[in-house]
Amino acid sequence: MATTTETVTETTQTLASLPLNKSDESEQQEEYRYAHLLPHFDASIKYPPLVPFEHVDPGSRALKHADPRAFLDGAEKIVHLTPRLGTEVRGVDLLKLDSDGRDQLALEVARRGLLVFRGQQEFINAGPEAYLEWGRYFGRLHIHPTTGHPKDHPELHLVYVDANSDYNFGYEGSITMTGWHSDVSYELQPPGLTTFFLLDFPPTGGDTLFTSQVSTLRRLSPPFVEFLRTLSVVHSGVDQANRSRAGGKGGVVRREPVEHVHPLVRKHPVTGEEALYVNKGFSRRIVGLKKEESEALLNFLYNHIAASGDLQARVKWEPGTVVVWDNRITAHSAIVDYGESKARRHGVRVTPQAERPIPALEAEQ
Repeated sequence: MATTTETVTETTQTLASLPLNKSDESEQQEEYRYAHLLPHFDASIKYPPLVPFEHVDPGSRALKHADPRAFLDGAEKIVHLTPRLGTEVRGVDLLKLDSDGRDQLALEVARRGLLVFRGQQEFINAGPEAYLEWGRYFGRLHIHPTTGHPKDHPELHLVYVDANSDYNFGYEGSITMTGWHSDVSYELQPPGLTTFFLLDFPPTGGDTLFTSQVSTLRRLSPPFVEFLRTLSVVHSGVDQANRSRAGGKGGVVRREPVEHVHPLVRKHPVTGEEALYVNKGFSRRIVGLKKEESEALLNFLYNHIAASGDLQARVKWEPGTVVVWDNRITAHSAIVDYGESKARRHGVRVTPQAERPIPALEAEQ
């Protein structure tokens, strides 16, 4: 088995020339429009620990607007994907939104959890600098400690799978490849408004599931919710870093992993809504409970989240789709059901950090 350094060196040098399921490999790569956005890994780059910062949610400014939904006035079509989660929008050009429009978008995402914008090919083709300018408006951009990014643009998190490479998924030995999570919840200030789009994707399959953590909380009985509101959970990035150190997923650890304690029930700073804040990807134990108690309660919540199909929305990708969601009040999972097709799925995530999670109980005081 190659060492971590060997794996990274080989990945950095060869990823841009990976075959794309046809005979003429070099010609195919030249034809791929987004080759400049392929994953890059460099084991020599290290980052210091993140430092706290003050976050002001743009959505809070929109609360003072005469019409907080004015950015949708020119939309050709608006369809709610489910009653409480997700709205699909056609006819709104994200590149043309001014500061008021972006504030209103942030508020709408906070209220609906998920917005799916169609017809955004110009946004997708605008390139890395435009992605970064967009993301910075909503908060300090997160640099992922382990995953690939376009060369010279570490703030852009990439999802990449093709016939020869898999830098994001790995569920060997499991009966499902569904993995519900909220992105990098182990950070002291995890993400809020998050933007994601696919540059290339399978002709069928590869959808993304979302669930409302506001709704999953509301389904529970009031006495049980009162108990959950008293609890805190350890979120950890250690396992993710260890997988990379073992040579997986690109084999780099740019920043040492952290663990932070967050409330099991958090309160949104703009809407005031409470949401479960727990996920199987990064939640590890409940503070103050015995091991068996913590595992039993966490597993109950994981199963509740996964089983609540009536609280979920499914995004089917089509060209020009940009998805924006609030990581504070939702969880999501890619659907990795296209492996036999050997198709490529190449996506970009722009991930502004937000405030340190606000405990529901603290918000009452």
